[in-house]
Amino acid sequence: MNPILDDRKLENQEMRAAYINTLIEMAERDSRVLTLDADLRMALTLDFAKKFPSRAIECGIQEANMIGVAAGLSATGMVPFAQSFTPFVIRRAYETICVSAAYGKLNVKLMGFDQGVLAAYNGGTHMSFDDIGLIRMIPDTMVFDIADSTMLKDILWQIKDIYGVQYVRFPRDQMKRLYKKETRFEIGKGLVIHDGTDATIITSGIQVDEALNAAEALNKIGISVRIVDMFTIKPLDTALVQTCAEQTGAIVTAENHGIVGGLGSAVAETLLESAPVPMERVGVQNEFGEVGSVDYLMNRFCLDAPHIVDAVKKVVAKKHNYNPVRR
Repeated sequence: MNPILDDRKLENQEMRAAYINTLIEMAERDSRVLTLDADLRMALTLDFAKKFPSRAIECGIQEANMIGVAAGLSATGMVPFAQSFTPFVIRRAYETICVSAAYGKLNVKLMGFDQGVLAAYNGGTHMSFDDIGLIRMIPDTMVFDIADSTMLKDILWQIKDIYGVQYVRFPRDQMKRLYKKETRFEIGKGLVIHDGTDATIITSGIQVDEALNAAEALNKIGISVRIVDMFTIKPLDTALVQTCAEQTGAIVTAENHGIVGGLGSAVAETLLESAPVPMERVGVQNEFGEVGSVDYLMNRFCLDAPHIVDAVKKVVAKKHNYNPVRR
C-alpha cells in the first residue's frame, strides 16, 4: 500500500505543536522524559514547561552547557530532549555532543528545528547546511530528517526507548501532510513511496514533497522515477540504495542540506563501495545561507522540483552512455 496521501495539503497544526504535544504525552506516561532549552522556550516548548515545570530546564544562551546538563541527567536515568535551531544545538555544542554525550555513551536526544533553508528570514546565522554531516561523523549516533508530523510523532516515540545519541531535524511551521496516519517508519530502512524504472530519487525531509512534484513533471515527458524517503540518514539503508542502483541504473539525491557530508555523501559512499552508477546530487553547493522566503531560498540554492527534474534528466542521459570499470 502506498503510504502517501493522494491530496497533500498543509496540516492543520504547526510542526512545533505536533512535537510538543507528543513530548507531553510521553511525559505523562514516562516520568524520565524532560526538555532542555537554550533561551528559546517561547519558540517551542512553553506548553510543556507549563504542564511539567520541574521537567523543563531553561539553560540560557549556552548551548554547550545545555548538552552537558542533558548528558548529566541521562547519567541519572532521565531521558532528555534538548532543542534549538540546528546550528546552535549542533554546531555550537559539537564538542560537548561528541565527548560528553556520545563518547560518554549516554542517552541524549538532540532536536534541531528549522533545518536548512527553513530558517528563512532568520538568515545565514540560523541556517546550517552542515548539521547532518557533523553528527554523521560522531560514532554511535543516529540522524533523522523529518517530512511531516506523522513521521515526527512515530520517530519520537521510537527514539524515546532507544538508548544513545539521536539527532532529529524538523520544521517548526506548518508543513504539508504527506503520510497516512497509520504509516509506521522502521528506523534504518528507507521507504519507497513512488516506483519507477529510469532512475531513483533518494530524498528526505522537506525535499520529499519536491521529489513527488518532480516525479509528476518527469512522468509527463516519459521518464519514470522511483522515490525513496531516506528519513534515517544514519544508519543508512545501504541495501536499499544498492537495490535501487541495480534496478534503475541511476541515482539522484535531493536534500535540504549541503552536498558535502549529508545524504548525498552517504549515498555516494555506498554506491562507490557496492554498486557504482551515474549519480547527481541536488543540495546546497558548499555555500552559507542568506535571508529570504523559503520559496526564494529553495530556488536560490537549486533545491526545488524543477532542479530535481534537471538532475534526473542529466543522470538518465549519463546512464545511457555509462561504461563502468569492471574489476
